[in-house]
Amino acid sequence: MMGWRGRIGFLVPPGNPTVEPEMMQLTPAGVSLHFTRMVAHGNTGAHEGQEERNRAQIAHLDENAALLAMVKPGVMVMAHTATSYTLGKDGEATLIDRMQREHRIPFITAFGSVVAALAHLGVRRVAYATPYNEQVTALGKAHLEAHGLQVVAHGILPGVKNIYDETPERAYQLARQTDCADAQAVFLSGVGMPTIAVLDKLEQDLGKPVISSAAAMMWNALRTIGVCEPLQHGSCLLTGIAPTGTQEIKS
Repeated sequence: MMGWRGRIGFLVPPGNPTVEPEMMQLTPAGVSLHFTRMVAHGNTGAHEGQEERNRAQIAHLDENAALLAMVKPGVMVMAHTATSYTLGKDGEATLIDRMQREHRIPFITAFGSVVAALAHLGVRRVAYATPYNEQVTALGKAHLEAHGLQVVAHGILPGVKNIYDETPERAYQLARQTDCADAQAVFLSGVGMPTIAVLDKLEQDLGKPVISSAAAMMWNALRTIGVCEPLQHGSCLLTGIAPTGTQEIKS
């Protein structure tokens, strides 16, 4: 049987080429992944029109989640961080509750997974790095602060034409440039910009946890379905190995 240890379902923005391959890189044996595209229109991945696309995804989420639920996953993941910024704290909580009541399946978000991951690591002060424009970045900063986190530094990737054209190398540079001494961890927001390939290198170089939306949502999805084995890569969150100079990661 496919997914004999558990099945994870992802709701992915249209045009996003990153979520499937990155999640496949992190998948333990016996876990199966299943993907449904959300509905949005326009130039996906571009800064222009991002808020409108977020709202379109929210408007169509019921029908997309109903399709994904047919696979009977052990958890459904809304794999888009910025949609949570559009929803706000209360709107996100309401959406999660409604999805879970309707489908009787645990429902998590990429952003909610980041909040859970930072709490798991004991992080309160974060350097926040994004590939977004200033408006969406500000919404994300406010959303982090609404959850009691202190954003001690934030940075925006310069020269972005389309988030889906970005590279792990650019994500690495963004994290390095955004980090500061007061930050207990660096958070790379978004699942469109590839991050998984550079998280371990960043932690080695910075000596602190570096959490991306992608790593956090896989970690949260795995623990939701009860698969808790350490992985070989994908940041201390998934390997359980603390970066040099930091305390041991909580189990």
